[in-house]
Amino acid sequence: SWIALNTGSVLFRNCQWTLDLLDAWAPMGPRGPIRDEAGRVLTAFLSGRPSFEADDQSALIYLLITQKDTWMNKVFVENSYYLHGFWTGLVDKYEEMVEKYHPGLGDERWPFVTHFVGCKPCGSYGDYPVEKCLKSMERAFNFADNQVLKLYGFRHRGLLSPNIKRTRNETTTPLEYVNQLDIRRSVLISGSKS
Repeated sequence: SWIALNTGSVLFRNCQWTLDLLDAWAPMGPRGPIRDEAGRVLTAFLSGRPSFEADDQSALIYLLITQKDTWMNKVFVENSYYLHGFWTGLVDKYEEMVEKYHPGLGDERWPFVTHFVGCKPCGSYGDYPVEKCLKSMERAFNFADNQVLKLYGFRHRGLLSPNIKRTRNETTTPLEYVNQLDIRRSVLISGSKS
């Protein structure tokens, strides 16, 4: 399937093998006849793929399948951790996620990254209205920011607000004892139990 793998989050080791993979992958990328022809090959090879020019995701899947002996012995496809999620299904559910779910492993989890595919606020051909994208990006940023602010006893007043408020009154100088009390570790441990 052409969506069996998502290249929205890819981690590479800095080594010759990675450079070789990128050299094999990159020729399908430049605009023009090569990319168009590669798109036709990918559409014919990958089930369910619509007919359009080559894309990074389909190209990588194609390489991993057709040159399995060359690439797959050093590839790990992460499927137990929610690395990234498509923004339209997430940004309006952040409050619910904070109450019910937790970051990381398990079935009820929120993603490490919110993927804003189709949002092109600087371009002219976005799939979604610019205003909706910008508001959603602000919600995503503040959702992530709250996870850091929580360590220090703060959070945003709302996910569309840049203003923050104190959530714990343990001290008048909340940053003073962060290292001494190992607050980061204790918040992570207590947060993982809920």
